[in-house]
Amino acid sequence: MKRKYLYLVIAILGLCYTWYYNILFFLKHGNADIFYFFEIAQSSLAGKSFGADLTVVVLTFFAWYIPDARKLKVKLWWILIPFTFLIAIAFAFPMYLFMRENRLERIKKDAK
Repeated sequence: MKRKYLYLVIAILGLCYTWYYNILFFLKHGNADIFYFFEIAQSSLAGKSFGADLTVVVLTFFAWYIPDARKLKVKLWWILIPFTFLIAIAFAFPMYLFMRENRLERIKKDAK
């Protein structure tokens, strides 16, 4: 299996795995208010630790991926910025790696 397809499978897993729990949360609490979601997520030290961890991961991802996407001229790279927050970094990061691998394959193909 090509590595890009592994990235695509991981992106789909990141989408499904995170949103499974998000949907359960919204069904249990009956409140789809995103501010309430973050309030509950940050209500314990463990939740704050996960939040801090994800903040650093997202900042590192953006610091690397935006210049990389521009340099490689990856199409539609910018769509992953809102998807990072609307879906999950667990989706956006492997999806970018999938998009990047596609672009690198095209660059190699065009060089021949």
